[in-house]
Amino acid sequence: MLQTRIVRTLTLAAAAQPGGVAHLSAASGLVRVGRSVYVIADDELALGRFRQAGDAPGALVPLFDGDLPCAPKARKAAKPDLEALVLLPAFAGSLGGALVALGSGSRANRQRGAWFALDEDGELHGAPHRVDLAPLFERLRPTFADLNIEGAFVSSGMLCLLQRGNTRAGENACIRAALDAFIAWLQGDAAAPSVVSMDFFDLGDLDGVPLGFTDGTALPGGGWLFSAAAEDTADPYLDGRCVGSVVGQVDAAGVVRHVERLAGAPKIEGIAAAVADADSLQLWMVTDADDRRSPSLLLGAELRLAKG
Repeated sequence: MLQTRIVRTLTLAAAAQPGGVAHLSAASGLVRVGRSVYVIADDELALGRFRQAGDAPGALVPLFDGDLPCAPKARKAAKPDLEALVLLPAFAGSLGGALVALGSGSRANRQRGAWFALDEDGELHGAPHRVDLAPLFERLRPTFADLNIEGAFVSSGMLCLLQRGNTRAGENACIRAALDAFIAWLQGDAAAPSVVSMDFFDLGDLDGVPLGFTDGTALPGGGWLFSAAAEDTADPYLDGRCVGSVVGQVDAAGVVRHVERLAGAPKIEGIAAAVADADSLQLWMVTDADDRRSPSLLLGAELRLAKG
């Protein structure tokens, strides 16, 4: 059982709009870069920016124009469902790389994305660039009738997208596209990238509820780490009772080497990692309570690496 600690609550200096809440409540992905921790939430139109040091309230940086309804059902129907946040390495025109936020694709209005260029210190540079994800997602729908992209990371020259299997018949998958082709598409220089490969995963269940990917992060040497939650729902649109979450390690050959359940039953939706020493990783994870009144948490943990 993996023990976690609360690093901070994801409070904000101000709500995104009148009648809103001064915290993130549905955190769904995170990236640590420079002095900042960037967090997306699936029911916001903005990117959360927090400092790594201290616990001062964060700020929201708009990704899209407008406001979302405050009423829960209307907000759920209108939200862009930003589920994946990925850090791209430096490329021409963006010396510090870029942060890309991706909608899940689970509904027609959830096919929006946005990206910010980063400067060499990891700070946001310029205005957000909006992108229509439909051309990319159309390449995936023949395989995934219930498309639901929940995580993304970069590894070995590939953009890796994690499809969450939301039903007992649904399949969890890691979908790969060439990173250079993805960047060219973001910049408007090429068509949406083609799928290079897919790996499918049976993650098992917790207490009879199937596990589904919620995020992933690359590890040195070509392996990667994932978070997965057991949420009792048969529909990628509907939330369900979360019975718990796990963290798993996948090796460079695509084999799951180790899975560990988190103590308690947090719904982990985003994960980042750094090598602590030769045998362990430092983890950071964000939670989603599926309750707008409850702030999301940034959790920390230490994970022993699987060997052999």
